[in-house]
Order: sequence, then C-alpha cells, then structure tokens
Amino acid sequence: MSPSHTPVSQSHDSCLAVREILDRVGDKWSVLIVALLTDGPRRFSDLRRSIEGISQRMLTHTLKALERDGLVTRTVYPTIPPKVEYELTDLGRTLLVPITALAEWAQAKRAAIQGARAKYDAKQARAAANAAEDDRAKAMGNGAA
Repeated sequence: MSPSHTPVSQSHDSCLAVREILDRVGDKWSVLIVALLTDGPRRFSDLRRSIEGISQRMLTHTLKALERDGLVTRTVYPTIPPKVEYELTDLGRTLLVPITALAEWAQAKRAAIQGARAKYDAKQARAAANAAEDDRAKAMGNGAA
C-alpha cells in the first residue's frame, strides 16, 4: 500500500484526533495501566505496586486522564478508609485490540529494529570518527603553515 492510499484520512481534524489519542495511549504509563486492568478492577495501591518506577503523583495523573477520556472508571466504596477501584470501561476494553496488536508487532520486529539501530549507530560512529580525523588533519595543516 502506497502512502497516498493510507486508510487513515489526512484531514486536519483526523490528524488532530489521532494525535490526541496517541498522546494518551502513547505514553508508557497509560498502556501499562490499561494492560493491568484487563483482568478486572484493581485498587490504586495494587496498580502502584504492579508498575515499577511510577510515582504516586504520575499514577494519579494518568488514571485521571484515562478516566477523563472515558477509558477507565473510578469507583469509591464507602468504607473506612475508602476503597477505590479502577476498571476499564467498554470503550477502554476496545483499546486492548490495537494495544495487543502493537505489542505483538513489537515482539515480532524487535530483532530487526535492534539490528537497524546497531547499523545506524555504527554508521554514526564512523561518521564521527571521520569528522574527528578531518578536524585533526585540518589542525595539523594549519599549524604547519
């Protein structure tokens, strides 16, 4: 399929819509939270323990954003202390299909991507070494004049 025949419309509105959604689901925390909520409701503390490296502030911010977008619901139970659970909405569950597809693609293409990175890095290292050699040669030429 050529770039001119992409299934995604290229209008300003569609680009804006895609960007807004990718901003939400493209960050590492949102994807992890959605994945963790796949099996049902989870408490805040359970989510925090399950996501290595996330701060309480970032988890709170991400959950609020997911809730605002209609992907997650927050339920507060009237207990002492209050019990709060987060769960995927029906809309949030529809996100599992593309996230799963992307995860499978990433796993299948990981070796190819790592190979491309190594090739690129080696090319950049050669270019830097050549530039440094050129600089040394110019410096020696200027000093000999």
